[in-house]
Amino acid sequence: MSIRLRLFLILVLATGAVWLSAAFWIQTSTRAEVERVLDARLAEAARMVSSLISDERIAVARAAQVPLMVPMAQAAGYTKQLSCQIWALDGTMAGRSDGAPASRLTSAAEDGYSRSIVDGEPWRVFTLTNEALGVRVMVGDSMAVRERLIFDLIEGLLLPAALILPILALLIWVSVARGLAPLDRLAETLRARPPQDLSPLPPGAAPREIRPVRRALDSLFARLAAARETERDFTTYAAHELKTPLAGLRTQAQLLRITGDPAIREKAIAAIEKSVDRTDRMVRQLLELARVERAEFGTELTDLTQLLGETLEDLDTLARTREVSLDTETPDDLTPVETNPFLLRAALRNVVENAIHASPRAGHVRVRLECAEGQIAFVISDEGHGLTGDLRERAMERFVRGPATGPQGSGLGLSITAGAMERLGGRMVLEDSAGQGQTVRLRLT
Repeated sequence: MSIRLRLFLILVLATGAVWLSAAFWIQTSTRAEVERVLDARLAEAARMVSSLISDERIAVARAAQVPLMVPMAQAAGYTKQLSCQIWALDGTMAGRSDGAPASRLTSAAEDGYSRSIVDGEPWRVFTLTNEALGVRVMVGDSMAVRERLIFDLIEGLLLPAALILPILALLIWVSVARGLAPLDRLAETLRARPPQDLSPLPPGAAPREIRPVRRALDSLFARLAAARETERDFTTYAAHELKTPLAGLRTQAQLLRITGDPAIREKAIAAIEKSVDRTDRMVRQLLELARVERAEFGTELTDLTQLLGETLEDLDTLARTREVSLDTETPDDLTPVETNPFLLRAALRNVVENAIHASPRAGHVRVRLECAEGQIAFVISDEGHGLTGDLRERAMERFVRGPATGPQGSGLGLSITAGAMERLGGRMVLEDSAGQGQTVRLRLT
């Protein structure tokens, strides 16, 4: 359901509910007020008749055995609006108004208001006893006439309001449409944009409710532009880094084809193996980077000592090739922790692999697992040249290589580690070693 239709229905239903409540209130209050006015009129009419009649007229009427005719005003369109009867205290009729029922209007013995059924028709009657004349005056309203009067009155009040409801609904629809016009303009602006346009929305006056949406969209465009730029740089750097070893492979292959010198052939084969290893490492790290950034994040109880052992076992061949020893130090009583083993293994593997490449021949790489005061961290130290202050600040960027890695490095290892630790809720810290090797701390908590 669109916002426009939802707002329209809410406003129409709310207006309808208010209108129905007002109609009920008008009907109830009008009925009560009309009943009160008509009852007061009954009492006033009875008193008026009682004060106007005289003893002589009553006596003449009774002697002639003809009821005294009492004139009562009638409203146009409401016949039998008021009916009056005069009864002697002995039970004989002494007079009545034109059109009044022949039967007694009420059998109530006491003065005041009462309800009765006369000839199958309900009546509202006021009775007044005139002791001086010896009569009882009864003035009554037919309830059917009363109901008709009340209905006509309420109809006259509510009918114009009911006729206005469709006009009100139309005005609500138009008002909602005009109120949502800024959203329509914003949507039109976004539809007209080409996909490559990630610039901020054009400035201009906007309602207060639209401003957060505009700010959020501008922020989204900025992030998308940064992500697109990063991906563009990533593709460019990756293509460049892959081009270099591939070109070396082609050159060495051509050299193998034309040379007959065994020494040159061995040297070319070694160069090919080196280029293949470099290309393999870069492709592996590119795939690992993509997996780290897109992997579904789930946790499980993980034995950190076992994970460290498996990671170092995978890197043992590389370490022996470069004549680097891997020294480990782990606590004896470390319990399994809840973490993501894939992300942690990716972070640990890349740091240790970088440390192996940075260490000199016959060097040492020390990996220490620390657990103190609820803080768990892997500390990896090498004996290389370390990272200078400026390079240390940029080391987590993609394709930034340290001086010790040389051309064989891809510049992706620390970027992968930083991304994995961020997703784990931890942090990678490059400690200042003043040129005496490099220490990397992977804090889990």
